Amino acid sequence: MSEPLPATGGAITRAPSRIWRRLSRHQAGLVGFVIVLVILLASLLAGILTPYPPDVGDMVQNLLPPGSPGHLLGTDQLGRDVLARILYGSRISLAIGVYTVVVAGALGTVVGLLSGFWGGWLDTAAMRLVDVQLSFPFILLALVISAILGGGFRNLIITLVISTWVMYARLVRGEVLAVKEKEYVEAARAGGSTDWHIIFRHVLPNVSTPIIIVSSLQIAQLIVAEAAISFLGFGVQPPDVSWGLMLADGRDYMMNAWWLATFPGIALAIAALGINLVGDWLRDIWDPRLKV
Repeated sequence: MSEPLPATGGAITRAPSRIWRRLSRHQAGLVGFVIVLVILLASLLAGILTPYPPDVGDMVQNLLPPGSPGHLLGTDQLGRDVLARILYGSRISLAIGVYTVVVAGALGTVVGLLSGFWGGWLDTAAMRLVDVQLSFPFILLALVISAILGGGFRNLIITLVISTWVMYARLVRGEVLAVKEKEYVEAARAGGSTDWHIIFRHVLPNVSTPIIIVSSLQIAQLIVAEAAISFLGFGVQPPDVSWGLMLADGRDYMMNAWWLATFPGIALAIAALGINLVGDWLRDIWDPRLKV
């Protein structure tokens, strides 16, 4: 029988050390954690790690190859330092992934909680909307919304939120349908608790694990999606810089300046790998269906 999550202070105090012990025994998760930590530190310390601004160049030093004096990863067609653009670009790429997960996760979770717990016309209307949206390919839907709203940091987040909230809504609804029949929920209802109290005190804490796991994996997918949309010209716009925008700028120089697209692509791949490894670790330690 499933029980509601405990709210004891001792359990909360011991949780970080227990999580760290599990992480130290999970080699792939530890590698992912180190990768994510290094990327976060590099993005936060970009102004210290490189003396160059990401949007100012020197045409006299354009298209310098990697290893040139003062430019470890070379310069682009406008003389801007590639390393500086990668470091500063990580801020926007990571921020888009995190902000989208937070907003889309919150919106989808609320819709899934209410539709799964109350059912009726609300559940029917919400799930029909989810079905209609899921019938469209994700990238196609995102491109259509981007074309309507226009490019830019804020509009790209709105685009990705609209494209991804349905996944959380369906996931949470399925979990709520199972949890709301548990004995502790029935006991709370018999004790006179309101629906809102039951939803947020008993149901939400017991469906939070799959939400956290999916969110951790979704961040990597959204970073790649941002790169794809920006690569096609509908995402981040200059003077802002992101890894996807750098890939778009470097595609016309692949034959004579391969480093313009190669290094941002490597950074994107490493970031997605690290986040996915952390997500796999969270799934392994928190998903009871994987425990023998």
